[in-house]
Amino acid sequence: IHRLPWKPKARQADIEMYLRVCRQKHLGINLPGDTETTVGLPHSIQEGYKILRSHLYRNTADLAMDHHEQQMKTPMRKRKVLYFHPAAEGVFRSMLPKMEDYIISLLKVLLASASIHGNPKARPNGSLNILYDVIPEHNQGATDPKRDIQSHKEIITKAVSGSLLLLLKHFRVNHILQFEFVCQYMYYAMSIPLVLKFLNQDMNAFVTADNNIPMQEFPICLFYVPEPQPSRVISDDGEESTVGPVCWRNMFSTINMLRILQKFTKWRAPRVIYLNVYKSPPILKKTLKVSHPMVQLYVLKLFKGQARYMGKNWRKANMRIMSAIYQHVRHRLLDDWAYGSDLDTRQWETPQEIQQLNKTIQDYMAMWYKDLYPETILYPPQHIDDEHITTDVDKFIASVDVDMPRDFHENWEEWVQKEVIDTQHDWDALLKSFDKGVDFGEDFSS
Repeated sequence: IHRLPWKPKARQADIEMYLRVCRQKHLGINLPGDTETTVGLPHSIQEGYKILRSHLYRNTADLAMDHHEQQMKTPMRKRKVLYFHPAAEGVFRSMLPKMEDYIISLLKVLLASASIHGNPKARPNGSLNILYDVIPEHNQGATDPKRDIQSHKEIITKAVSGSLLLLLKHFRVNHILQFEFVCQYMYYAMSIPLVLKFLNQDMNAFVTADNNIPMQEFPICLFYVPEPQPSRVISDDGEESTVGPVCWRNMFSTINMLRILQKFTKWRAPRVIYLNVYKSPPILKKTLKVSHPMVQLYVLKLFKGQARYMGKNWRKANMRIMSAIYQHVRHRLLDDWAYGSDLDTRQWETPQEIQQLNKTIQDYMAMWYKDLYPETILYPPQHIDDEHITTDVDKFIASVDVDMPRDFHENWEEWVQKEVIDTQHDWDALLKSFDKGVDFGEDFSS
């Protein structure tokens, strides 16, 4: 028997769903929020529950969300801030007043460095060609201009992709809602089609591009570096072939892009659905041909996240990818990624999920960054229109759609007569009690 190279994990949500389904099936009851009671369940169900508990994995994101929910129920004067990475907290506070400008600027630079082809002096749509402007004038005749521009393009792509990945990683470690705050900016700045546009090219040619300038490359300019060995690629027919030396900068940028996309869409169904909207499966299949373990791993992770939304026909036609996911990607207990689940594929619930996430981010920002929050409102508040405010009771009642039981419609007049009209209330005594004041206890005496 061969052991898997990883240990399966289980989330708290997996345990809650397991107990909810089992209680409803065997007992016909539901205990919201209870993840410990197993009384009355069959022995096999209890054994499965113990296995899930033994594989329970809680990361800093789960701890941060539990702390946030607890602080929302705590009086303001007793709230305590939580962060795991003091350096990342300082970076977040310094970036917060202009977070939107920073994120959009990085994405614009990334778009400019990944979309310039042909004439190096061309400025498409009137935008600034940063690749041509950063080349010193005294070096433009020393080397091939085209190779020099491509080299600068690779360097900028590597630097910006690495910076974005570091920001996402450190903000996620510090607090999950800081990570989601940045991800929402990236989501509305159309970062998903930007990354897919970068990946929608001949990736084998990209990672093996020879745009190095020896006199400017480290450590080639100082030390002797042996010739790199050819690498293998897999064609659509399953045949292996060899390609030339790999450009480490382009390989590094490709891995960064895939990791950003995977972090950005993990456990977020609306963003995963957008991957299908922008037709990511054919693009990712081309990227999967690159023979590098990290590239293939993160491509398979992206396929694993959106497999349930692709339909049975796609899964039947791509069994090779499905088998590779089973072999190389960590699985969770009760993981149902290989088939569509009604609980997770209901696309009409995605707006509610987005609204709930936005509200949670708003509450977190207003709680701990209220000194900076007015300048960084991610979603403008919804103002009530005075024209829709009415004092007409009948019109208000007609606008409220409440499904009442049948016996209420039959007996509501009798209930009103008995509980409202026939019941006598001493309103004068009630008003006198308010005039004397109400005793709230010693805590409020001051």
